Amino acid sequence: MTWSINAIPSQEGRTVFVTGANSGLGFDTAQALLEQGATVILGCRTLEKAESSRQKLLDETDCGKIDVLEIDLADLEKVNKALDQIAVKYKKLDLLINNAGVMAPPRTCSKQGLEIQFAVNHLSHMALTLKLLPLMASQSGARVVTVSSGAQYMGKINWGDLQGENNYDPWASYSQSKLANVMFALELDQRLRQSDIDIASLSAHPGLARTNLQPTTIAANNSWQASIVYKLMNPIFQSSSMGDLSQLLAATDPNAKNGEQYGPRFNLRGYPKLCEVASSALDNNERERLWEKSEKLIGDLVQINRSKEILSKNK
Repeated sequence: MTWSINAIPSQEGRTVFVTGANSGLGFDTAQALLEQGATVILGCRTLEKAESSRQKLLDETDCGKIDVLEIDLADLEKVNKALDQIAVKYKKLDLLINNAGVMAPPRTCSKQGLEIQFAVNHLSHMALTLKLLPLMASQSGARVVTVSSGAQYMGKINWGDLQGENNYDPWASYSQSKLANVMFALELDQRLRQSDIDIASLSAHPGLARTNLQPTTIAANNSWQASIVYKLMNPIFQSSSMGDLSQLLAATDPNAKNGEQYGPRFNLRGYPKLCEVASSALDNNERERLWEKSEKLIGDLVQINRSKEILSKNK
C-alpha cells in the first residue's frame, strides 16, 4: 500500500517549524501541513524570502495560520537570536522539520569559520533542535524530523579533517553532512528514550528530487561537466512534491516510530517507505563522538543548557 499526501491526518492545533521553507521540499512540506490545519512557522534565510513564501502560500492554501522567521543557519549567533523569538511567541512546538540545506558548493565558511555544509546541514540544525527541545517537551507526541539524503550511504566522518581545511571535496563534505544528519537523529532518539521524554526523532530523505539545490550547485561551481551530468540525469528526478512525501510521512503518520527513517523506493524515487539508515550511522561510539564534538562547536553561541538538563534526566 502506497502512502500519499491524502494520508496526512488533521494537523489542527499543531504548531510546526520548517527550515528552508521558501522553496522545494520545505515549501511543499509547509503547504501540505497548512492544508491540514497546522500553524506553520516558515524558517528562511532572509525575511524577504519568508514573506514572499508566506504570500504565495496564502494565495494557494487560503489559510492564515502562517508565521515567518528570518533564520540564517550560516551563523550560530543569529540562529540563537531567531529562536528566542519562537520561545517568546509560542508556548509549545509540536513538530520540527530540519529541512534546509546547502549542497556541494566551493569551500565556504560559516560566520564561525566552519565548513558551510557541516555548519548549515548538521550543526545549526542540531543547535536549533536542542534550543527548541524545552518547547517540544512541554506536551506529548512531539516529533523532530531531520532531512538527510541518499548521499548518507556514501558518507564518512573525516575526523582528521572535519572542516575540509586540508583537502576539500565538495561532494565528500556534502555526504559527510548528510551522514551526520542521520547520526544526530539516531543519537537524539536514543537520548530521548533514556531520559523518558515523549518526543520522537526520525529521519527522512527525498531520493532524487528536483529542487533548487541542483542548479544552485552547478552555478556556484561554474561546472559544465556537472551541468551535462544533471541534464542527463534529469529525466529520472522526481518532483519536490513527491520527494517531500518521505518527510511528511515521518512527521505525521501515526505508525511512524522513533528512530525510523523513510525514503522512496530503492532510495531513488517513488512513494515513501521505511528504509535503512547508512550502516556508518549505527556505530554508537561514532554517534556519541559526533554529538560531543558538535556540542563543543556550538559552545555558548546557542543556549542549549536547558536541553542538556532535560536529556540528562534519568540517565
